[in-house]
Amino acid sequence: MTIGDLIRLLSDGEFHSGEQLGERLGVSRAAVWKQLRKLEALGIPMEAVKGQGYRLAEPLELLDGGAIVAGLSREARQYINRLFVEETLPSSNLFLRERFAQGAGHGEVCLVEQQSAGKGRRGRTWVTPWGRTLMLSVGWRVESGVAALEGLSLAVGVVLAGVLERHGVRPRLKWPNDVLLETDAGELGKLAGILVELSGDAAGPCEVVVGMGINVDLPDAFRAEIEQPVTAVRDQAPTLSRNALAVELLEALMPALSAFEQEGFGTWQEAWNARHAFAGREVDIIRGECRETAVAEGVDDSGNLWVRGDAGRERLAGGEISLRGRG
Repeated sequence: MTIGDLIRLLSDGEFHSGEQLGERLGVSRAAVWKQLRKLEALGIPMEAVKGQGYRLAEPLELLDGGAIVAGLSREARQYINRLFVEETLPSSNLFLRERFAQGAGHGEVCLVEQQSAGKGRRGRTWVTPWGRTLMLSVGWRVESGVAALEGLSLAVGVVLAGVLERHGVRPRLKWPNDVLLETDAGELGKLAGILVELSGDAAGPCEVVVGMGINVDLPDAFRAEIEQPVTAVRDQAPTLSRNALAVELLEALMPALSAFEQEGFGTWQEAWNARHAFAGREVDIIRGECRETAVAEGVDDSGNLWVRGDAGRERLAGGEISLRGRG
């Protein structure tokens, strides 16, 4: 019995006694009680009524690998060698990096309900509530070297933005790897993060894992614990399904990954700049312990961001640089 098995039973809106749940799942009432306690610890709201049993306080949509594959077009499916759906992992990116180490990984997709050790840029922890986000990683092998992948994280941001825009969501892009959305308070909150990890030869074959963490439906209690403004897809698209979002994202992302090695970021430059969150605005540039102020311009055809400061124009090339909007 897994947490997912229990959630599937409790998501039908009906009350189930511990005895009924144990019978359905083939385990003891004590084992059911242990899993119910885990649900509470994961912040999944439950209702318990004496004499009736338990149910989820609100429906929770689980990822469905079969439905996702069935929803893809024949063109998109030809790029996918294998699709994994996991309940918990330390990191979906790490999972695919390990697949590459085993001689697989290319064209493989991993989705996970919750990560226990996910990370963002600069080693930051990426914390997710169970079943409320879309955590997705894709593995791809490139023959012409790391240089061919300049600007890939920005192109992935454009892909995600384009998918969301079809549902009335209006995301903005923050260089180099964040997707933002305006909150009710009028500030920009983080909607998604993108982490691209490379390994291999600078001039020859290399492997890339593209990871995305997208907030789909965040409980208020979880938002209150985060130290920065955060947003979710359902803030603006309340009926959008996680599985439908996964289908549309893979439908757009897989052909884009296949073409990027030949086309480069230049074909995505205009689309990224059109969604640039801080174009013409003052930003803080953070490098280690140093912080300076500049005005953000646009990105060039390699995905580098140009800024204008007291010393003139400067090109930022990612790495250990962070950007924060002012005001």
